[in-house]
Parts: sequence; structure tokens; C-alpha cells
Amino acid sequence: MTFSEAVAQRFSEALDGPEALTQMAARGSARHFTDQPVAPGLIRALAATALSSPTKSDLQQRDILIVTEPELHASLAECTGQDWVARAPVLLIFLANHRRQQRLSTLHGLPFGNNHADAPFNAAMDAAIAMATCVAAAERVGLGCCPISTIRNQPERVAELLSLPPQVFPAMGLGLGWPKFPPRIAIRLPLTATLHENRFDDAGEEDAIHTYDRARAARQPIATQRRIEEFGESTNYGWSEDKARQYVHPDRAGWGAYLRRIGFDLS
Repeated sequence: MTFSEAVAQRFSEALDGPEALTQMAARGSARHFTDQPVAPGLIRALAATALSSPTKSDLQQRDILIVTEPELHASLAECTGQDWVARAPVLLIFLANHRRQQRLSTLHGLPFGNNHADAPFNAAMDAAIAMATCVAAAERVGLGCCPISTIRNQPERVAELLSLPPQVFPAMGLGLGWPKFPPRIAIRLPLTATLHENRFDDAGEEDAIHTYDRARAARQPIATQRRIEEFGESTNYGWSEDKARQYVHPDRAGWGAYLRRIGFDLS
């Protein structure tokens, strides 16, 4: 596969680019794995690579927790509500760590003046950059992986299981292993909707969404309709309706309250 072919499958658009980017352009998430174990040394090498990623102002507000205890793995998988997580050979938890910065201030006897709403955002972004780097590194050596946002569904329980102190929270998880099947290129919204130049412009977004819905339904239809008991079964169910139904009810609405409980001032 070439870069152009990968982009054409992903966005239904013609675009030339360096062949060195083909693997990344053609990537896909993996949730089914073989029984082949992932060597502990390789896991640590991936973590070291992930932690080599950029970090805001060199603050290094992200840690990685490697889960090796089977019972702990099973408990965390239950917190996510996703069955495949329990079967993933490796589970990593990417932590947003604002606690370390406060410790630095204490060590040097200096006041700490940055505990406002940007603080958890900075730390979470650091963790996200590290996770994205880990995904790229894992897939480069042939592993398959999938991020896990639902690790935040029960943050207090996850924090208890992982002995997380105040000012440290689970930003996302990552399940990985040797993939059982080749990754599938998931169709994405067209670049006309998500790529901007100089100024943000979503004037043509609705047309792009309708075009995407049709392409997605033809090639990668949504397998199960959400909330049929509330809204009935749609005869023309597509990605946009699926996402609209997904956000009918609040999702993790208590996240702000959780961050306040672990010491963040979100003013």
C-alpha cells in the first residue's frame, strides 16, 4: 500500500505524500490479540520511547503505569466496561501528574501559583502526547493497540486500585499486544471538514457530514444502533446520528467534581 492509497481509503481524497508516512496513514486500532506474550523489556522500551515525546515547558507532567498483576488488570478492565480490555495482553495507564510540580515548589521553598483550570489540562495533554507516541512506537514494531478513554468512567475506583495520590489522575489507558488480524483503515471525516488554513471555516460542514455518512454506511456501516428504546430504529442510520445519540445523556458529568476532590482548583 502507498501513502496515496491509504489516504484515499481513509478520506476518499487524492493526496500525495512521503512513503515514509504510509504506515501511520494506514494504521488501525486492534482489539483482538494472539496469545503471544509481549516481552517486558519491549514494554519498557515502548514506555521509554513514549516518555521521550514533547512535554509542555519541560514540566514532564505525565507518567506511565504498567499493569502486570492479573487481578488488577481484570479489575481495571471491569472499570472500563469493555470486555476486550480484559483480554489485552498488556495494559498501560497514562497518568496526568500535577503533583510533581507542586513537590518541586516545596523542595525549593517557593510558592505555587498554578493550580487553576489550565493545570489538569496541561498534564492531560502531556499524557496524551506520550500515549500517541507510544501508539506510533508500538505499531512500528508490529504490535497492535487501542486507546481506552473509559478508564475515566470510574476515576475514584481506578485511583483506589492504582494507589493514585492527590493531583494525579488517569488520563487514558492503552491496551496492546500482537494483533490477531491486520488493522482496518477506519474511514474518517473528509479533510474539507477537519483541515483548515489560516482561519477556521465550517461553512460546508453539514454537506461534508452527509457525504461522510453515505460513504461510511456503504463501506463501514454502524453495526448496532444506540438507544433504540428511546428513539426507535432508524432506516437511514449513520455515523452522525450515532454520535448524536451517544451524547444525548451526560457522559462523565462528574469529572469536574472528581478533579476538585483530588485537589485541583478549576477556577
